[in-house]
Amino acid sequence: MHTTPITTGLLRGALELERTARGVLPHRLPARARAQNSDPRLAMAESQPSGVRLVFRTSATVVELESVPSRMVYTGAPPRPPGLYDLVVDGRLAGQGSPDGGDTLTIDMATGTAEKREGPSGTVRFAGLPARAKDVEIWLPHNETAELVALRTDAPVEPVPARGRVWLHHGSSISQGSNAVSPTGIWPALTAAATGVELINLGFGGNALLDPFTARALRDTPADLISVKLGINVVNADLMRLRAFAPAVHGFLDTIREGHPTTPLLVVSALYCPIHEDTPGPGAFDEEALSAGEIRFRATGDPAERAAGKLTLRVVRDELARVVAQRRADDPELHYLDGREVYGEADFAEVPLPDRLHPDAAGHSRIAERFAKLAFAGTGPFAAG
Repeated sequence: MHTTPITTGLLRGALELERTARGVLPHRLPARARAQNSDPRLAMAESQPSGVRLVFRTSATVVELESVPSRMVYTGAPPRPPGLYDLVVDGRLAGQGSPDGGDTLTIDMATGTAEKREGPSGTVRFAGLPARAKDVEIWLPHNETAELVALRTDAPVEPVPARGRVWLHHGSSISQGSNAVSPTGIWPALTAAATGVELINLGFGGNALLDPFTARALRDTPADLISVKLGINVVNADLMRLRAFAPAVHGFLDTIREGHPTTPLLVVSALYCPIHEDTPGPGAFDEEALSAGEIRFRATGDPAERAAGKLTLRVVRDELARVVAQRRADDPELHYLDGREVYGEADFAEVPLPDRLHPDAAGHSRIAERFAKLAFAGTGPFAAG
């Protein structure tokens, strides 16, 4: 077997590769941004390699990836299935697997505490591949950290040049892939596959919060197309009031434009989410559901608090539309998309949010199909040519 060093030349979708005692760890935020973050939830989310994949060309019939996954266990909730590694050969899903072993992070959602236990590495093995030159992608799990130890094949590998336009996307847990089954089944990956673009996914669970260091990461990352999906996290985190929101959006967009002054930039507001349409945050776990072994979310704010500047999804959408309309006078490549056109009330009736906040696999598919049509087709802002 050939062992190939895992380097940035083989990785797509990561902004940085950290060398660790056991291997290498892909990051979706650079070290400077990570140093300015104090939120352990964002630290966990950015280290989960949503949209990150190994890409190489080989005639190998056997491919093995050794890694150390970091798996989450929620106290009182049903066990989560292990994160999947998707094998794509010449653009088609050809296999899925999960390595054994790994670290365990036990999270008590009632107290907010977490305990980590280290474990051994494991190997996911794909065999019986066609004995011809082919492009191979291994998509890393979107919902668990993966320290990469070794890539082994029964034939040499070589890097594959990037093809297509680079789409840089930032959003919340839905963009990261919450409740999707596998890494190629998250809506940004489905959209990228359908439109032929190269995805860099900066979707961070719970953390699309207009952080300046995230804006700088977007600014400094080469891209042909950029989208930012904003709204749900500033509401369910109860992070700011109306007075602060619009200036924060202006500042976020100003920073992106420092590095991408004329790149098509699409601002997408929140998808339809009944619990927060007219009720402010903070959002919380539904304790009654949790006691029954289910995960569901609820809004804990009072609708009357909107008068004091508390944010709801309707308020946020109105503000985003206003900000973009104001800026478009000097920035014709800035665009706005109401998230309810991507997933609205009628979609919720057909493909509901099982936990009241995140879509399931069918929902991710619906969102991807709609976003590809609205953004990449016809007169959409990302349409080719």
